[in-house]
Amino acid sequence: MNTTANNIRNYAVITGSYWAFTLTDGAIRMLVVLYFHQLGYTPLAIASLFLFYEFFGIITNLVGGWLGARFGLNTTMHVGMLLQVFALLMLTVPTEYLTIVYVMAAQALSGIAKDLNKMSAKASVKLFVPTATDNKGSNRLFKWIAILTGSKNTLKGVGFFLGGLLLSAYGFKGALYVLAAGLFAVLLLTWFLLPDDLGKTKTKAKFTQVFANDPAINWLSAARFFLFGSRDVWFVVGLPVYLTSTLNWDFAQVGSFFALWIIGYGLLQAAAPRLLKNKKQGHSPDGKTTQHLAVLLLFLPAGMAFALYQEFDPASVIIIGLSLFAVVFALNSAVHSYLIVEWSDHDKVAMNVGFYYMANAGGRLVGTVLSGLIYQQYSLIGCLITSSLLIAAAALLSTKLPRNRDGLALER
Repeated sequence: MNTTANNIRNYAVITGSYWAFTLTDGAIRMLVVLYFHQLGYTPLAIASLFLFYEFFGIITNLVGGWLGARFGLNTTMHVGMLLQVFALLMLTVPTEYLTIVYVMAAQALSGIAKDLNKMSAKASVKLFVPTATDNKGSNRLFKWIAILTGSKNTLKGVGFFLGGLLLSAYGFKGALYVLAAGLFAVLLLTWFLLPDDLGKTKTKAKFTQVFANDPAINWLSAARFFLFGSRDVWFVVGLPVYLTSTLNWDFAQVGSFFALWIIGYGLLQAAAPRLLKNKKQGHSPDGKTTQHLAVLLLFLPAGMAFALYQEFDPASVIIIGLSLFAVVFALNSAVHSYLIVEWSDHDKVAMNVGFYYMANAGGRLVGTVLSGLIYQQYSLIGCLITSSLLIAAAALLSTKLPRNRDGLALER
């Protein structure tokens, strides 16, 4: 089998395993939010269940990039899948044992698993695409990254729907068994399909190298922190609780709504190379692109908050507002995911991607905490206003990003 065929096969295997993991990640998130809301947990208590999920994601991304460079990205990916199976089975204990601390511990394992898997998948793509020395190479890398990221988020949306469906059909415990069995089967299959040395550096990676010393990587990671904090501040707890408690939606409706939103979001990410294609200049996105998208994005949650305050029909505000938010956020996120890989050297891609997703997990952690806290005090309007402020910070930080490949070379 030639090198190109090998690269395509490995890319397909990585993508397929990432899809399977993502289904369980979306499903378990929806299962936990809906089930514990049903048990009478407050929004802040539900948010606390995900604190370790996000906190250990920060640590995992920091260490995971180094582990991937040292032991191989396939190893970190499979360890992540195995941990997710164990985290799912942890939640199958009798209800009386599902204390906040116990569920937080299970979610910690799930957070570690998710970020090991995501870092491994994203960094692997760099290894399958020839070095991008021109616009054609950059556009090819953008396309491959967008397809991986977009399809993952589409499957995460399916996972939200799957979580609500399995909860209704099999109950909390039965749903967890189904998810664990399916993921373990995929783990066994991919174990034999990927090369053992995928992602290993030629020289032993030093742990001190996990901290990015490239200004472009640092500024991009900082912008990512605020961008994802702006989404999760209303998305994690505030929105699902608002839909069930204020709009009186049932579990199936909430699960279906989140599923459709994430699916549409993922499709938009996958289509980002076409939607953002610059026919006049022909180059791929750069720092200026993400700055402009962030500025546009900040007006959307602010507009939703104003509309809710003016007592417009809340269902219409949510559906229309979130549809527009999905478009701009998806494009911005896709550009971020491309830039971190494009700006990383082959030998440092695992560690740079790990550092970048450490910032991503940090933003999600802050957003998760604020989602429960602010919603409990100021309802969804407060969450949306906070979202706009965080997006403004991301836009400001994006002004520091290189504007093109020449600008990146000067940064270095």
